[in-house]
Formats: sequence, structure tokens, C-alpha cells
Amino acid sequence: QVQLVESGGGLVQAGDSLTLSCAASGRTFNSYVMGWFRQAPGKEREFVAVISWSGGSTFYADSVKGRFTISRDNAKNTVYLQMNSLKPEDTAVYYCAARKDYVAVTSTGGYEYWGQGTQVTVSS
Repeated sequence: QVQLVESGGGLVQAGDSLTLSCAASGRTFNSYVMGWFRQAPGKEREFVAVISWSGGSTFYADSVKGRFTISRDNAKNTVYLQMNSLKPEDTAVYYCAARKDYVAVTSTGGYEYWGQGTQVTVSS
């Protein structure tokens, strides 16, 4: 069982930066691929970014590529999402999620564990 707790959300202005953190319980954090997803009101949950077990591979949604950076610290059981040049359309609840494999990582299916989410609101 893995428990994920996100933090770092808030209200910012367009162009600002924000860093989200996701702390994981347990001693097997480095055996999980970690992803970030987001869900805006009235929309489906969508993929944002993913990072492999050791952090050697990352992949981003086109909408955030070049602005967001995913990273992880396995010693701290934490995955991060650095968000720069934020836009109003980035407003959503952001979730971190964990899965064992690195297959079809942009789909919500296959992720075994999810956090409760943290709200990010970007004002124009």
C-alpha cells in the first residue's frame, strides 16, 4: 500500500511559478513510476507529466512541455512538479499517481495509487 499526499498548490498570477510536491509513504518508492495529472472543473482528468523509477526518463503533455519539470528524490520519497510561466488554463486540481510499469503512462488506467489532489488557480 502506498499513500500519496500532494502539497504546494495555491493561487498565483499568470506568469508566476509554483512547485508541487507529492510525498509517498512506504519503503518501495523507487519501484514506482510517478505521474502528475490534473482535472479542471467539468473536464476529464488529463495527463501532465511522468517520471521513471530512477528519474532517468520523463515525458510531458504538449500543453506543459518547456514550462513544467517533473523530478523525484527517492531518498525523500517525494516527486515534484516545477511549474513556470503559469497560464489561466493551467487552473485545475493536480494529482500525483503511482504505477509499477512504464507503459501507456499518459492514461489514468494502470496507476494504482492516487493522492487527494491540490488546487492550483492561476488568475489572469
